[in-house]
Amino acid sequence: MTIKVGDKIPSATLMQMKDGGPKPITTSELFDGKKVVLFALPGAFTPTCSAKHLPGFIQNAAAIHAKGVDTIACLSVNDAFVMGAWGDNQGAGGKVVMLADGNGDFTRALGLEMDASKFGMGQRSKRYAMIVDNGVVKVLDVEEPGAFSVSSAEHVIKQL
Repeated sequence: MTIKVGDKIPSATLMQMKDGGPKPITTSELFDGKKVVLFALPGAFTPTCSAKHLPGFIQNAAAIHAKGVDTIACLSVNDAFVMGAWGDNQGAGGKVVMLADGNGDFTRALGLEMDASKFGMGQRSKRYAMIVDNGVVKVLDVEEPGAFSVSSAEHVIKQL
């Protein structure tokens, strides 16, 4: 079952690079008492993700925070080392929190996984963006396969 507007974010532990190594962060730490924009994508360093998706949120971070958002977070089914290196490569520091869902547990709990095996990538996340207020999904925009529009930073700003 796919998560929908009005649902509470499921409990899970994600990973992020912090202080030189991978550190756990729970969904309650990330979402409770905060307004969060979470966007997810199929993979770090992949073409659309690197050329458009993550850069859009980095470039628009100030405008998103100005709309009352506490945290902007990027999630992918990659490990924390890859997400950390990609965030460094893209200049995400201080603007977008880079989150790793290495085993895809959180992505599966949301019902937003996709099979990218035919591309040699295994199970990954669909491309989406959500606005979460105090752990409750307020907006959820999931892209059709191959598309990039409703999960963009520009579209999220319009939703805020």
